[in-house]
Amino acid sequence: MDSRTPDVIQHHAEHRARTHAAEPGTPAAVSRGYAAFADLVDLAPAAAFIRDRHGRYLWANHAYAHLYGTVPRQLVGKYIEDFDTPAEADRFRALDQQILTRGMPVRHTLRYRRPDGSPGRAFGHRFPVREHARTCIAGIYVDITDHLRATAQRQEAEESLSALRDHSGLPCALLSANGRVIEASAAAAELLQLSLPDLLGRRAQTLLAPGPAPDLDVLHRRWNSLIARRTRRVETTTLLVDSRGLQRRAEVHLTTIGHSTGRARHVWAVVTRQSLAHEAHPPLTAAQIRILSLLAQGSSNGDIATSLRLSRQTLDYHLSRLRQLLGAATRPALVARAYVLGILAPQAWPPRSATAPHPLSPA
Repeated sequence: MDSRTPDVIQHHAEHRARTHAAEPGTPAAVSRGYAAFADLVDLAPAAAFIRDRHGRYLWANHAYAHLYGTVPRQLVGKYIEDFDTPAEADRFRALDQQILTRGMPVRHTLRYRRPDGSPGRAFGHRFPVREHARTCIAGIYVDITDHLRATAQRQEAEESLSALRDHSGLPCALLSANGRVIEASAAAAELLQLSLPDLLGRRAQTLLAPGPAPDLDVLHRRWNSLIARRTRRVETTTLLVDSRGLQRRAEVHLTTIGHSTGRARHVWAVVTRQSLAHEAHPPLTAAQIRILSLLAQGSSNGDIATSLRLSRQTLDYHLSRLRQLLGAATRPALVARAYVLGILAPQAWPPRSATAPHPLSPA
C-alpha cells in the first residue's frame, strides 16, 4: 500500500495522467484509470482541499465543500476569508505558513465553525504539494464532530449508570453470556464478602451455594432462556455463598442487554431482596417448608396435621427438627427465622416458599 496521503497520490496521478496523455501511443486505459482515481477522491467522504500560499482555493472535493454548505465550484478561486471568520481565517493561514516553512506534513485536530454556527472538530493531515511548479498546501480531514459527541454522550451515560449502580445500594453485576462477572457494584462485593477486584472476572456459578439439583437445573434453564432471547427478563431466587462460607437466599432480577447473532451478549443481575446470612444447613423437605407456611398463616398444630395428612407424632417430629435446624425455640421464632433466612417469600400471601416460581418468571 502506498504510504503517501490521498491528495499527494491524486496530484501525482493527475500529473502522470496528463503526461501519459501527451505521449504518443499511450494506452487510453492509463488516463482513464487516473481519471477514475480522481473521481474517487472527489467523492470520498474525507474532506480534501488544495490552496496556494495566498490562501486561494485551487481545488476542493465535495466533502470539503459540504462542510461550508456549498459545492466545489463555489470554492475554487475564492479565499479562506470568503468562508471563515477573520479569526479562523488567520489561524488557518498560520497553519498553511507552518507547512510552507517546514516543508513537512502535520497531523492534527482542528476546530472550525459549521454552516449552522455550531462548533465542529476535524482530524487529518495538512502537507505541501507541488502544483504547476509552485508549492501549495493540501489537506485531508475527517469530520469527527458527531463521533466525539456520541462518545461524550456514551461516557456520560456510563458515568450516570455507574453512579446509579454504586449509590443505589443494590447489589448488582453485569454478567457475560458465559456467566462471568464483567462489572459489579460495591454492594455486590460487600454482599459476597469480596473485594471488588476479586469479584470481577469470577464465574457466577462459583458464587452459588451447593443446593438440590432440581433448583440449580431450574436456574440454568432460565439462564439459557435469557441468553437464547426466548425471554428478556427473569425474576428468581437463588442461594448465594460468600467468602466466609455463609449462605443467604436472594431474590434476583435478570435482564438481557446487547444482542448479536440471535443471542444476548450480557445480563444485568440485580439483587432486590436478601435473607440473613447463615451457616449452611441441610435443605428442608417440601413437607417442612409447607409446615412453616402453615405456621406463618396462623394454623394450629391440629389444622396442619389434618391439612398435610400427618399424625400428631409425625408433625411433632417435624417441628422439633425445624427448631433444631433453624435455631428457634417457639412457633413465632420459627416463622420469623423462616422469613429472615429467605425460606418463605417476604411479600407473598398466603405464605409460600421463596423458591417457588415467581408469577413473572418462566418456569
